[in-house]
Amino acid sequence: MWSHLACADEVGSPVTAEQTAIFTAALEEAARAGVHPEVRHLAASSGTLFHPATHFDLVRPGIAVYGLTPAPDVAGSAALGLRPAMRLEARLTVVKAVPAGTPLSYGHTARTTADTYVAVVPLGYGDGVPRAASNRGPVTVAGRRLHVAGRVCMDQVVVDLGPDAADVREGDVAVLFGHGDGVPSVDDWAEASGTINYEIVTRLGARVPRLHVDPEVRP
Repeated sequence: MWSHLACADEVGSPVTAEQTAIFTAALEEAARAGVHPEVRHLAASSGTLFHPATHFDLVRPGIAVYGLTPAPDVAGSAALGLRPAMRLEARLTVVKAVPAGTPLSYGHTARTTADTYVAVVPLGYGDGVPRAASNRGPVTVAGRRLHVAGRVCMDQVVVDLGPDAADVREGDVAVLFGHGDGVPSVDDWAEASGTINYEIVTRLGARVPRLHVDPEVRP
């Protein structure tokens, strides 16, 4: 027998205790009818982390398996002892110098403010990068914390590398999110997109290659 908690990520909500009581009453009613389920199950990630009374026989952590907090307003991933398991990166396909005042991407919603270098990252909303993160989505290139410049396109985004990026080359790696010092997090992207971290990690499309690596070999 199982059910699902509606407000477990809202730690102060009375709904979780109410649902747990209803579930417990249902178990008791089933027992009186001679039904003794092998497994009693209620908690997903938020229940697992914040509500011990909901654990019963097993739990089903989802977003927590990705190493992400189910409730950023309550506690961050690191505070909960979680380590993000996903890293989204791509190799730069274009790097070039452009003058001040150069318009970038569709609609020219961004322009360079000085002579600078720009790069193209081959990931766009066709891959699951939220278009809502246009002009805001964080990206790290060569240890520099940058952001998407202009609109997110279907297949790519543009990044303004700054005037001191003459050492950046096509083929260098751009990291959209991951784990480590200076690397944007999934929660950073969720905030930039006005959504939740669940959506950021689940919307990545099938054409993004998945590579499983040993974290001891490649953090």
